[in-house]
Amino acid sequence: MKVIGAGFGRTGTSSLKAALETLGFGPCYHMTEVFAHPEHAKVWTAAWRGEAVDWRGFLRGYESVVDWPACTFYAELVDEYPDAKVLLSVREPAKWYTSTRVTIYALNKAAERSLISRFVYGVMTLVIFGGFMRGDMIEEIIWRGTFDGRFEDEDHAREVFQSHNNEVVRRVPPERLLVYDVKRGWGPLCEFLGVEVPDEPFPHLNDATGMRRAVRALRVLSLAVPAVAAALVTAILIMFRKRRA
Repeated sequence: MKVIGAGFGRTGTSSLKAALETLGFGPCYHMTEVFAHPEHAKVWTAAWRGEAVDWRGFLRGYESVVDWPACTFYAELVDEYPDAKVLLSVREPAKWYTSTRVTIYALNKAAERSLISRFVYGVMTLVIFGGFMRGDMIEEIIWRGTFDGRFEDEDHAREVFQSHNNEVVRRVPPERLLVYDVKRGWGPLCEFLGVEVPDEPFPHLNDATGMRRAVRALRVLSLAVPAVAAALVTAILIMFRKRRA
């Protein structure tokens, strides 16, 4: 492990993942890895509950980590990998909160509405990422854990966000840490990591629009599945009665 991302999700972590992999610090572990490998959720949940985790075994093959759930355990990872550098991706708190609420929070809440919603959510992650993912880990570690079940209280959520960032700055030695806004592009990142600036634009990936579409799709499909199922059952019953008649 060469680079540990300590910043919360929705601070440009998708762009940072792509940038790190372009610079040769890949593969980079991001929340999307949990969607692709749902069995990983058990490891992160175990770590959250205070159980011992073999970090080197679990993260073998990855050269960097960013986003949730890894940022929750940045302190453990900093201790486990003493030679790794630490990136604290940051964003203006009000913009971070709005972005988080209308994307990953809204998606998770939509998935938790019913058993059908949870099933549809799993099917969506299976189609997009290759794994049937449930939202239990995300709910436990992020929304009920990190934000104490009070994410909808904007003042509280922003305070948690800022407190986390302040803690990282206090805990990580300055020579190992870069406080970084992805809007700054390649320059500070490459200088910090000791690599040359690549001859290509910095990857500014904005997945907010796609996530909002996913929220709408999840809500529509969750309503449509029971209706379709009821129609099929009705059609089967009608056919059965006709045959009996």
